[in-house]
Amino acid sequence: MQSCVVAFSGGVDSTLVLKVAYDLLGERAIGVTALSESLPTGELEEAQQLANKIGARHIVLRTFETQDENYLANAANRCYFCKTEMYARIKTFAHAQRIAAVLDGLNLDDLEDRRPGRAAAIEHGVISPLVEAKLNKQEVRELSREMGLPTWNKPALACLSSRIPHGTPITLQSLTQVDRAESFLKRLGVRQVRVRHQGDTARIEVEPRDFELMRQRKAEIATQLKKI
Repeated sequence: MQSCVVAFSGGVDSTLVLKVAYDLLGERAIGVTALSESLPTGELEEAQQLANKIGARHIVLRTFETQDENYLANAANRCYFCKTEMYARIKTFAHAQRIAAVLDGLNLDDLEDRRPGRAAAIEHGVISPLVEAKLNKQEVRELSREMGLPTWNKPALACLSSRIPHGTPITLQSLTQVDRAESFLKRLGVRQVRVRHQGDTARIEVEPRDFELMRQRKAEIATQLKKI
């Protein structure tokens, strides 16, 4: 492999892939991040900072899965339509750069889960180097720590659409509400949070270490989320 494009979310897996690719290929390894309404606030900036730390060229591609009725229907295979849109645009970019190889951050553990997006990756000829190296999530984290990557203990990423129950149509309003709610809670100091959108109800999921903070700020949180 003489050059590659890495589908780069800024998560622990794709960061390791981009780091190794850059170490081996230098400027011929490019990280590409997909930007859409389903990307949580702050994740793009974090991906840009990580790519800069690694030294790799970083490109942001706008994707439009939220204009696809199949995606908005929010069936169990929603991720297939998102990944199809993303990989099609990444492949177009790679072709324009005369780069044949597109890599992702799928690891060995991911193969045990039902992942509709995996089908889209296969259809577009995406290579999964962590799977080929037989690395599971824990091994990816250990290697990341050994290589000095700040993502070694970063929580798993998930798009905003994952906060909406399957079968409930996705709207730009619901995505914005989730994003604003999670951003507010993070500003309060909550380190890891998921706000599940259930119509007029928001179910907040945090780690045990943040239970006390949530208890102390309960009234403020309730007031703010009702405004959203």
